[in-house]
Amino acid sequence: ELLYFLTWRDVRVRYKQTALGAAWAVLQPVTTMLIFTFIFGRIAKLDSGDVPYSLFVYTALVPWTFFSTAITQAAQSLVLQERILTRVYFPRLLIPMAAIGAVLVDLGFTFLVLAVLLVWFGVLPSLAILTLPLFILLAVLAASAVGLWLAAINVRYRDVRYISPFLVQLWFFITPVGYPADEVPENWRWLYDLNPMVGVVDGFRWAVLDADAPGSSLVISVIVTLVGLTFALFHFRRLEATFADEV
Repeated sequence: ELLYFLTWRDVRVRYKQTALGAAWAVLQPVTTMLIFTFIFGRIAKLDSGDVPYSLFVYTALVPWTFFSTAITQAAQSLVLQERILTRVYFPRLLIPMAAIGAVLVDLGFTFLVLAVLLVWFGVLPSLAILTLPLFILLAVLAASAVGLWLAAINVRYRDVRYISPFLVQLWFFITPVGYPADEVPENWRWLYDLNPMVGVVDGFRWAVLDADAPGSSLVISVIVTLVGLTFALFHFRRLEATFADEV
């Protein structure tokens, strides 16, 4: 119940006194899609198979935008809630989880745009779309693993607020958003697949666009995510007792 109220509060705070409100949730992925379509779709002419390049990119931007926003919000969540941390005790884990939960609302808005694009381009998803909630869950777990690490570290070292945007930017380029994962050389593919978002993005494209089914990349993504989340929870719990003193 507390997690629900913290999440709902974060949702209201994010859109309070904004002119565009929830439109900000779709402005970034739509703008990125348009830029990528012009540069990589029209000029560079990257291959997107039988799917229109705009739809190919936006389908990947849906989970990526959630992931990048979630880890950024989670990383700053404990520091931003300094007054609550120093006045009353409750499970501190709820704060970054509420920040990630609030971004799920944005994910819902980006799905609405995706539905419009599917209708516009006349693409009818197959039954594979029924597996989409599983890939959403994997994206949530991956964001939680990274977000909890950064949130715990940020309490002690405020450098995280400078590092996290740079980390997100680098992570974007090693995720197959604007290009298919098959473009990565085979001898580097094992290292590339250690990025858990590779399996998530490939899974989204398979579920929505009936693209090639994710194989080993999905298995590796699940393993890396679960191991990372386990260590993140352990790390968070180990430092939790000092949060109120250091924040």
